[in-house]
Amino acid sequence: MAGRKRNSAEDIVRKLRRADELTAAGKTQEEIAGELEVSAATLYNWRRQYDGMDTDAAKELKELREQNGKLKRLLADAELEKDALREGSEGKILSPADKRRAVDMLVTTMRVSKRLACRAVGLARSTYARTPIAQTPADPDAALRTILRDYARTHPLHGFRRAWAHLRHDQAIAVNKKKVHRLWKEEGLQVRIYHPRKRGGVSSCPQTEADAPNVVWAMDFQFDSTVDGKAVKIASMIDEHTRLSLMNIVERSIPAQRLVEEIGKTFALWGGPPLVLRMDNGPEFISSALQQFCANRVGISYIAPGTPWNNGHIESFNNRLRKECLNRNHWTSLLEARVVIEDFKDDHNHRHRHSSLGYLTPAEYAAPCTHTHQPVDGREID
Repeated sequence: MAGRKRNSAEDIVRKLRRADELTAAGKTQEEIAGELEVSAATLYNWRRQYDGMDTDAAKELKELREQNGKLKRLLADAELEKDALREGSEGKILSPADKRRAVDMLVTTMRVSKRLACRAVGLARSTYARTPIAQTPADPDAALRTILRDYARTHPLHGFRRAWAHLRHDQAIAVNKKKVHRLWKEEGLQVRIYHPRKRGGVSSCPQTEADAPNVVWAMDFQFDSTVDGKAVKIASMIDEHTRLSLMNIVERSIPAQRLVEEIGKTFALWGGPPLVLRMDNGPEFISSALQQFCANRVGISYIAPGTPWNNGHIESFNNRLRKECLNRNHWTSLLEARVVIEDFKDDHNHRHRHSSLGYLTPAEYAAPCTHTHQPVDGREID
């Protein structure tokens, strides 16, 4: 089947001149249209558009019409591109993976072409069409990605640095920290944790620097509850220098006398008392029972009221205990809480790697540690 014949501007002018000659010869419009091989409607439209023009003018008019049509299409594409940019303008789109997802979203929701969507987000069409190597069997990091996903599933609040430390020290896998960071981000394993704004404050009492083991032990309480709504009180103590967790008390209530007994057991278990116990102004800590127990044995350093940042090491430990243990469990009984929290503190001592300790565990760091305390101006807190 023959395609539709398209007449150039020159052909139209020639046919109109021939139509005038036929009209002068007495032919009807239908006869003229038949001889010119066009419809009567087409001949009428040609007369409206081109009648009285020469060939050059008709050609110029047709070119102007074509240019006008192109401009309209460009304007429509530009408006559509603006709509696409507004649709995908939630923050900056930086990585190719993010841009690829943005293109998919625009194609799916706005029904725009892939060409226009790629132009809107600034992604080359060849890049969009190419399958990322991470999604192919040829990915050289497939095994490492699996390990990272398993680690994140087991420790959902850990970051890539602790995952890297696990790979380097526990799995004996030599891998660059930057590569772990890249894979961690590509797998979407980042977890945003809210950190409240830190306020500056100066303690009203002298502070002792924990520059060696058994210099400053910090204490604090936390509260949780079993599923029946009854309170669970947790007492923790750590060595600020080695980060070792030294004491674990999980009870419904911990009166001052019970606290004193447990502190005495902790002193015996860890080879004697430290130089200083650092704590807040809780009722158990300012009790006469604790004061009498510590007299002439160990110094007590109370932080200023309302300044928990002055006891930052135990606050950090409690924060980790809260997010990684307490918030992830529902206690059916006090015994269950005791067992799980004790296991968490043992895991903290023997498997949790601290960046401040050179990615050693507290137990690994404390074993060979030979630091000695250097008093400031020869004075210690009493």
